[in-house]
Amino acid sequence: MVSRRWRHFDYVLLVVTLLLIALGVVMIYSATVNTPELEDLTRRQLIYAVIGLGLMGLTAVIDYRLLSSLGLVLYCVILGMLGVVFIAGQVLMGAQRWIDLGLSIQPSELAKLLTIIVLAKFLSDHEEDIGRWRYVLMALAILIPPVVLIYLQPHLSSAIVLTAVGAVMIFVGGIRWLHVTMIGLAGAAAVPVLWFSLKEYMQERVLIFINPQSDPAASYNIEQALTSIGSGGWLGKGFLHGSQSQLGFLRVRHADFIFSVIAEEFGLVGSLLLLFLLFIMLWRLLRIAEMARDDFGRLIVVGMTTIIFVQSVINIGMNLHLLPVTGIPLPFVSHGGSSLVTLLLGLGLAQSVAMRHRKIEF
Repeated sequence: MVSRRWRHFDYVLLVVTLLLIALGVVMIYSATVNTPELEDLTRRQLIYAVIGLGLMGLTAVIDYRLLSSLGLVLYCVILGMLGVVFIAGQVLMGAQRWIDLGLSIQPSELAKLLTIIVLAKFLSDHEEDIGRWRYVLMALAILIPPVVLIYLQPHLSSAIVLTAVGAVMIFVGGIRWLHVTMIGLAGAAAVPVLWFSLKEYMQERVLIFINPQSDPAASYNIEQALTSIGSGGWLGKGFLHGSQSQLGFLRVRHADFIFSVIAEEFGLVGSLLLLFLLFIMLWRLLRIAEMARDDFGRLIVVGMTTIIFVQSVINIGMNLHLLPVTGIPLPFVSHGGSSLVTLLLGLGLAQSVAMRHRKIEF
C-alpha cells in the first residue's frame, strides 16, 4: 500500500525544488566568496537544505489529515512562539524576530505554515457556512493575531505575506463577493492608520521607492541592484564575474538581492530560467490542489502556493525597483535557514496531499 502511494509522489515538483536549492547554494557561494565573514553561509545553507529535505520526505510519508485534529494545539503553538520572541528574542538590525537555539530561528516563518494548517481546518469544516458574516469574521479572527504579532516584531513584509495568504485561502474557501468588497473597503480605510503606525525606516523605504532622488544614500543599494541587472545583458558576465557583487558594491547580495546576482552573472537567460522553475513549481502545486481528495488538503496546498508566489513577486519586484525594499527572501534561493526549512516542510505537506489524492487501493 505504501509503495502504491509513492506512485503519486510528484517527482517533477521534487526535481524543480532540488534545482532551485542548487541554484541558491551556487549563487550564495558566488555572492560571498570574496567576503571572509560571509563565506560560511554556503555551508550553512547546505545544512539547512539537507535538514529541510529530510523533513520534507518525513512529512510526505505522514498522512496530512492527522493534522486536522490538532488545530487548537497548533494555534497555541503559533501564538506561543511569536510571544516568546518578545520575551527572549534576539534583536538584530533593529528588529526582534529571532530566537537563539544554537542557530538563529525565525518563528514567523514556521508561524506562516502553521497558520495555513489552522485556517485550512476551519475553512474546510465550515465550507457551507463561510458565505455568512459570522464565519468570515471567525476566519479573520484566526488570521489577525499572528499577523499583528509578526507586524509588531516589526516585520511588515512577513505580515503582508501572511495577510495575502489568508485572504486567498478565505476567498478560495467560498467567501461571497459582497464580503470581499466590504473587507477591501475597510482595508483601504485603514491605510492611513497603518501608515502612521509604521516605523520611521519603513516609511522611508516607501518614500524612497516613490522618489529615489530624495535620499541618494538610502537608495544606494537599489541603484546597485538595477546596475547589476542591467549589466548582465543576455547571457551575463559569467559565474563569479559579476562586478557589482564580487567587488561588494551590492549589499545583502546573498539574501534580499540574490536575484540581482543571478541576473548579473547569468543575464536575462538565467533570470528567465529561474522564473521558469518557479512557474513549474507553482503549476505542480496548483495541480496537486486541484486533485486533492478533500478541502483541507486543497486549502493547505493553496496556502503554500500563495506563499511561494507572493514572496517571489515581492523579492523580484524590489530587485527591479517595482516594489519598495523589504526583507522577503526569494523562495529556495536566498540564504535563510528558517525560510528554507519551513518551505520544504510545506512542500512535504503538499506531497502528502498528492500521495493521498485517491482512495486507498487494495
